Amino acid sequence: MIISLDESRIRTIEQVRAVLDGTRTLDLAPVAGRHERYGWIASVLARLGYRQLKRSDRGWVRRYLQHLSGFSRAQVTRAIQRWLSFKPLCRTHRRPTNAFARRYTEADLDALAEVEREYGRLSGPATVAVLRRMYQVYGDQRFVRLQHLSASHLYNVRRSVAYQLRHTIRAKTRSDRKSAAIAARRAPAPGNRTGFIRIDSVHQGDFRGRWGVYHINAVDCVTQWQVVATVPSLKREHMVPTLRSMLAQFPFEICGFHSDGGSEYVNYEVAAMLEHERITFTRSRPRRCNDNALVEAKNGVVVRRQFGYSYVPAERAEQFNAFCEDHLNPFLNLHRPCLFGEVPDPRKPGRLRRVHRMEDIQTPLEKLASLPNSGQFLRPGITLQALQQQALELADVEAARRVCAAREAMMREVDTRRWVGDGWGFAKPTIA
Repeated sequence: MIISLDESRIRTIEQVRAVLDGTRTLDLAPVAGRHERYGWIASVLARLGYRQLKRSDRGWVRRYLQHLSGFSRAQVTRAIQRWLSFKPLCRTHRRPTNAFARRYTEADLDALAEVEREYGRLSGPATVAVLRRMYQVYGDQRFVRLQHLSASHLYNVRRSVAYQLRHTIRAKTRSDRKSAAIAARRAPAPGNRTGFIRIDSVHQGDFRGRWGVYHINAVDCVTQWQVVATVPSLKREHMVPTLRSMLAQFPFEICGFHSDGGSEYVNYEVAAMLEHERITFTRSRPRRCNDNALVEAKNGVVVRRQFGYSYVPAERAEQFNAFCEDHLNPFLNLHRPCLFGEVPDPRKPGRLRRVHRMEDIQTPLEKLASLPNSGQFLRPGITLQALQQQALELADVEAARRVCAAREAMMREVDTRRWVGDGWGFAKPTIA
């Protein structure tokens, strides 16, 4: 059914309001063309006496014209302004008759495509240099216009459809494993749960072009449970087995692994190992030094105090690693107290202020035992009772004495060893 609306009898604002109220829910599609609708708008404005209407009544007329003509509000407003200026209502937009002149012809595009096929797609400045040399050095007339092509406009030409029909670069799809970023850049969020460790490496120094050992330091965010290991170098054949051994030394399940941006951690081998263990891999953000601040502090107060700064040859890595696993790590976690404690700052809502109270000074084992439901985070076969019994086997001072004696014996052997072949060594000089 087709409904034809004859509105020629509408001559007052009240009738306009009635039409709008009655057809508000109808979607009226104009049948006449654009020029006929402009003529109808002019007749309606003249019939209703638009020039003599007050502001509120003009709004009703504008909505009436917009509703029945199918034009937008901006189009109706422009038509009314032209009618008020005694100008004829017609379509004023015209397509430009004088388009921009085309500078590069089809032959130029063919010559450019030939250059890029032979050279491969070089950078913009390098390609422009080739185009200039082809005309200025070798006198090839095909490049008389291309010698003035700029590097920035070259990229515009490459994106054009006419050029892509002549030359298109097709590359193989990259594997997701190679294109995906390794480790998310964010700080670890343990949420008062164990198993989120921060890790860093400490270099023991070099001597006459020979690399020294590296100490790998891993600390849990919540309990400060610490595991130290030593490797001869940061190569992946040394790092991956050592990291796997370090993760196994923690008594609880590891959920998060956070490092800085060093390539010894941020690589596909370490990422694959962590993915196999279902461990979240994160790394520090730029200009956020606190992301890895906990392990950085442990580097100074633990690793450097234990081993110092003197050179240790890479051949001694296995001996140092055995010392860490047998003596140092049990002492750090069962007998060495750490400072805990963060309370809300009343002066700065939402921030924490470090307050070290006596009741907050605990060993990592005591901190682990104080956590609610700490037993559910432990590895199978490990209990808090067994760890506490191991801690009671030696007094704290006796444990510290044994670590000191073992370290001094190991360092004494390193200091007294001399290399004869090439005349270098690391023995302490004798002072007369």
